[in-house]
Amino acid sequence: MDDMKHAMKEHDKVKLNTVRLIKSALMNEKIKLGHELTPDDELTVLNREKKQREESIAEFQKGHRDDLVEQTKAELAVVEAYMPKQLSKAELDQIVQAAIAESGAKTKAEFGKVMKVLMPKIKGRADGKAASALVKEHLE
Repeated sequence: MDDMKHAMKEHDKVKLNTVRLIKSALMNEKIKLGHELTPDDELTVLNREKKQREESIAEFQKGHRDDLVEQTKAELAVVEAYMPKQLSKAELDQIVQAAIAESGAKTKAEFGKVMKVLMPKIKGRADGKAASALVKEHLE
């Protein structure tokens, strides 16, 4: 709410609209689940909002809509401001190696076992595609 008020005072329409959309998405999720949102639930909603914007940027770039690309990038920056700090590649690599050791996986056939252990540890702090690529890289 404070960020919404601040965006109104600053006449920052992009931030104001994006914060409103996030707030609305959180409220919809609360209604859908039927209880107060846990931090994990909130992170899930933020990840969904981030992914939507990333996909929109890719589509707008394909359509050569540079005006919409810039606007969506600005919205994405607002969404990312509410998310936890992202893991560096080195930090992610360490967590992937620990998850492989914890799951006892040795081959690519056991990829699912590793991902099951890994994803709760990195939720919201790293891209699933990057994590998946690292797991495949480490498994024989």
